[in-house]
Amino acid sequence: MTPQETFNSARKIVIKIGSNTLAKKDGTINVEFMEIFAMECAALAKQGKQLILVSSGAQVAGLSTIEGWAHKGDIHYRQALAAIGQVELMHKWRDAFKKAQIHVAQLLLTKDDFEDKHRTLNIRNTMFTLVDENVIPIINENDSIATDEFFIGDNDNLSALTANLWSADLLILFSDIDGIYTDNPKTNPDAKLVEVVDNIDELKKSIKIGSTNAFGTGGIATKIEAAEKTTKCGIPMILANGGKENALTHLADGTQKATVFTADDKALFHAIMGA
Repeated sequence: MTPQETFNSARKIVIKIGSNTLAKKDGTINVEFMEIFAMECAALAKQGKQLILVSSGAQVAGLSTIEGWAHKGDIHYRQALAAIGQVELMHKWRDAFKKAQIHVAQLLLTKDDFEDKHRTLNIRNTMFTLVDENVIPIINENDSIATDEFFIGDNDNLSALTANLWSADLLILFSDIDGIYTDNPKTNPDAKLVEVVDNIDELKKSIKIGSTNAFGTGGIATKIEAAEKTTKCGIPMILANGGKENALTHLADGTQKATVFTADDKALFHAIMGA
């Protein structure tokens, strides 16, 4: 299916907002984007869609608050920065969604939470309860306490784990690119957008995978990893440019380009039969 068909057929959607989408060029949080995005979410909720948001941006928000820590690379400073920034980030999300008359909730998770059966059950129950009560959960990795042993490392994979745990119909990754290209479109004008991916193994053989971006911890590699996690569970994934105006609305009407990773049909069949 096309990105438009995939989006419109989904009811339960996990949306991941990357740091580069949330940050302006000067590194501060893009409040205007957040307010527009919240209004788009409200419109989707009125259509019967249920949403969970995975939001990066804690360290960006922290740097906006305490500028003097920008060049401190020590892990304790980075964890403290995330703790400071998470408060600022959620404050701005709460204000944005309040204008859209939607309540939000915060869930901070680590890799260990997804590996413990009791915790995953509790997380799943909490997500279902919040969504059923028309509250949008906003999820981020708990960077202020996570160590290498329990560190997921990027919100692309965190959003994929969330989508699988919630049994979502679709995962959307909003980044600063239009989708998967055959090469880096910022350096190669001949790079072509891959609009539909049916075989991820074949895709990896045919494209060049670059490094991470300016603010985020992920790159194309982590986005492909996320797609591998969801599609194997019967959940398609869309990679799109969240920085474009009214990105959600234009995905729905088909006017925004994107890449859709189609779900594994066999996995989807087993998921339906096991439901």
